[in-house]
Amino acid sequence: MTEGARRALQLARQLATDKTASQVDAVHLLWALLADESRAAAILKEHAINHAAIEVADLFADNLEESQASFSPHTHLPFSAHVDAILFQAQQKVRDSGRHAELGSEHLLWGLVEIESEVTELLKGNGLTRDAMTGHIDDKVGITGEPIAVDFEIDYSANAATEPTDIARILDAAANRAREGLRVLEDYCRFALDAKSLTRTLKNARHKLTQILLDRREHSGQTTIFASDNDSTRQLLIAARDTEQDVGTNLSTASEEQRRTVFDVLTANIKRVQEAARTLEEFGKLISAEMGARFGNWRYELYTIEKTILTAISARERLRDRNLYLLLTSELCLRPVESVVKDAIAGGVGIVQVREKTFSDQKLMAHCRDMRMWTREAGALLIVNDRPDIALLCDADGAHVGQEEFSVRDTRRILGPDKLIGVSTHTIEQAHQAERDGADYLGVGPVFSSSTKNFDDDELAGLELVTQVAGEIALPWFAIGGIDTKNVEQVTKSGASRIAVSGAICKEREPRKAASKLADYL
Repeated sequence: MTEGARRALQLARQLATDKTASQVDAVHLLWALLADESRAAAILKEHAINHAAIEVADLFADNLEESQASFSPHTHLPFSAHVDAILFQAQQKVRDSGRHAELGSEHLLWGLVEIESEVTELLKGNGLTRDAMTGHIDDKVGITGEPIAVDFEIDYSANAATEPTDIARILDAAANRAREGLRVLEDYCRFALDAKSLTRTLKNARHKLTQILLDRREHSGQTTIFASDNDSTRQLLIAARDTEQDVGTNLSTASEEQRRTVFDVLTANIKRVQEAARTLEEFGKLISAEMGARFGNWRYELYTIEKTILTAISARERLRDRNLYLLLTSELCLRPVESVVKDAIAGGVGIVQVREKTFSDQKLMAHCRDMRMWTREAGALLIVNDRPDIALLCDADGAHVGQEEFSVRDTRRILGPDKLIGVSTHTIEQAHQAERDGADYLGVGPVFSSSTKNFDDDELAGLELVTQVAGEIALPWFAIGGIDTKNVEQVTKSGASRIAVSGAICKEREPRKAASKLADYL
């Protein structure tokens, strides 16, 4: 799913929430598609479908402009049967087109056109039918179409198109935009997320931009734009700069002048960097094929950075104030499981993980459905260990996997974009990889040996890993392994603000009191 499609679904949820709807309906999705600069928005506007048309059709009782102002990426209202069907149609269209990796906003619009809903009359009344949509979406796989016909011709004999100073101006402006956007992102990761790893990644991205632009190896390309040394190259770029005569400096849209949330700031600057990277890649090809290719690779690295930053922000919000995590195994409990779960949550547990290694699938499914009911009633999140399929079927909030189980990518394919995915990590390298892979949170350990698992000394990650992760990782993470009231203070002093425990609560006759004592340390 593209980021544009993901944003549309997130905004649709927020709009439905603001309208006090019980679920996300087709009209919320249609409104959300119009709210972003996307392919779907362009198609809708081509058919004279805009927010005003939705209001005229009386699909909403009042204007949603204020709802957009409160947009947050963290709302999780369920989809209606219509929207589920729309998503299915969108996925089917992607498969039919052969584009398995990218479900875009135009595919969501395809689903809206295909599925009968409250917006069907508006779409068809404005000529947006199945046949019309087919013309907007390329159904051919692996075939490059003919060049798009245009009503003007470019005189390639003119020197202006390849004037070295013009190319230098373009590269200089794009590089400046990219640096500025990267600096905004870097400052947020440094001062708001306290994420050393992401801060370093963004700093390296800025340095790599400069390296590609000024590298001597690029100077033997198709033009003589660059001189033979880096200092002269830098001077050429600055000399070509002409801000006073730049016709674009006074051009802006209303959306560029408004930033309502931190998420808006980050999204705008991520897109600014990516757009600048594309300009650098395309015009870099005029210098040399190598420069174009290196900027192309750099652009794809930016997509991973975007995913890592936005995942960290979303996960932090979803796991806010959920610092005590219970790993529940029935056979460890001294009291009935239901009372242990409810008492533990009342004592401060915010997340409960079902960890039953010996249950049959049928018994595990029934147990997880009971756990889902108990945790939902008490306001806690439910995670299923090692079984994303069971997590999906019982509508758990997510699944947790180890280093030897499902990958984050495969787990995401099973659970979809909205469920939480946790990953057990035993080294700082594994923690970094899980962050890049798109995990929502980490389990970090084992810190100590426990009554449920014995480890050799060389298998214990120990407090050293806790300290490393505290200084490096932006994602929420939980120290795990043998933690109880006797050693929890060592763990928190090593940098942990969240812990996951099992026997320290399950084996106690008063789970609520045990949970409360642990929560006090956090």
